[in-house]
Amino acid sequence: MTVSYTLKVAEARFGGFSGLLLRWRGSIYKLLYKEFLLFVALYALLSITYRLLLTQEQKHVYAQVARYCNRSADLIPLSFVLGFYVTLVVNRWWSQYTSIPLPDQLMCVISASVHGVDQRGRLLRRTLIRYANLASVLVLRSVSTRVLKRFPTMEHVVDAGFMSQEERKKFESLKSDFNKYWVPCVWFTNLAAQARKDGRIRDDIALCLLLEELNKYRAKCSMLFHYDWISIPLVYTQVVTIAVYSFFALSLVGRQFVEPEEPLEPGQEPALAVGDLDMYVPLTTLLQFFFYAGWLKVAEQIINPFGEDDDDFETNQLIDRNLQVSLLSVDDMYQNLPPAEKDLYWDEDQPQPPYTVATAAESLRPSFLGSTFNLRMSDDAEQNLQVEASPASPRPAAAAQTPLLGRLLGAGAPSPAISLRNFGRARGAPRTPHLLRFRMEEGGDPEVATRIEEEATVESGDETLEP
Repeated sequence: MTVSYTLKVAEARFGGFSGLLLRWRGSIYKLLYKEFLLFVALYALLSITYRLLLTQEQKHVYAQVARYCNRSADLIPLSFVLGFYVTLVVNRWWSQYTSIPLPDQLMCVISASVHGVDQRGRLLRRTLIRYANLASVLVLRSVSTRVLKRFPTMEHVVDAGFMSQEERKKFESLKSDFNKYWVPCVWFTNLAAQARKDGRIRDDIALCLLLEELNKYRAKCSMLFHYDWISIPLVYTQVVTIAVYSFFALSLVGRQFVEPEEPLEPGQEPALAVGDLDMYVPLTTLLQFFFYAGWLKVAEQIINPFGEDDDDFETNQLIDRNLQVSLLSVDDMYQNLPPAEKDLYWDEDQPQPPYTVATAAESLRPSFLGSTFNLRMSDDAEQNLQVEASPASPRPAAAAQTPLLGRLLGAGAPSPAISLRNFGRARGAPRTPHLLRFRMEEGGDPEVATRIEEEATVESGDETLEP
């Protein structure tokens, strides 16, 4: 069963996450304790061998090997490789959860589209939603070990009521080398078309809506099957696993407390350097193993969430829930409505639901109107003047300079935007030649066109001389 602790972290408080560290079920301790004990045992074995069984010359050779292993372990980009891999696995895990088919939308459309209070109408609605549930059971049998153990054969599916004996014969008579979870969806479409022909579905729009919802449901079944088929490339999983195991294999040797690197005088006892401690228990190395190996264990647990781990998806409970609520919605709830009555706030312009004593303080808080609602605006009237956006309109003095350069260069300093614009006009062609061509083509007076061209040339020259 999935381990849920949402209520325990509903409020941020002192030591909020600390209370979760004492749980065993679904914890990292349960996943990692065997590997952790093996690592501690191997480290202790090497430490005892170095301290009690080796000669002085052998200790010196072992110390050189240990220092080499310690330097080599730092060359493995473990954090990068492992972090990227776990991120990929977590995203895939959540995508698989969102691909689990749920009949909620489909059952609402069936209840609204397939009409008839008689035995035939009830049979149509229940059969349609049963076909949808049968498709999800078939695809979950293909990907979930829990569901396969619950329904190991098609006879178990028939006994559970998802399929009749005649439907089983039809299903098994279809010869295909591929998974046939899609067959109930085809039955659904054929039955829906028959209901439309019989008038149980009153128009083509309702039939189209019903088939659209079925296609969404079938797409989730297909996506779930393909997630099970197409895994994360094996080479990536192997690279990450080898990187973690290699790092801690080197750490077993390289993190031992060995003699110093300086050469010893004849007869001199080895001693640790100043500031070093000869610790029998490598605390930081054990913590590092706990973090990195635990990280890899997290990926190992959720890479396939359809197994039987503590945090794997509760697929059997999902099947039970989907069947119960879907049959309830299309059968017992069909046209079973409570009487329409005036609500409590019928004559009120501003309805306000009551608060309890525990939540009364929330009613005193002002409602959020937007992040800029309380922005303090400038008191200067010129800053609030409205100006036209046309390039030909005159600009006020406040708009002719940028605030920063206005402070640095003085109030009368021109804006670089204006200078650059004028510079662009000076280098570019006048704005009127296309008008001249248009007027000449329309048969305009050549003298007027020449006079307009001269005025445009003078304006261009004036803009060039502006500072």
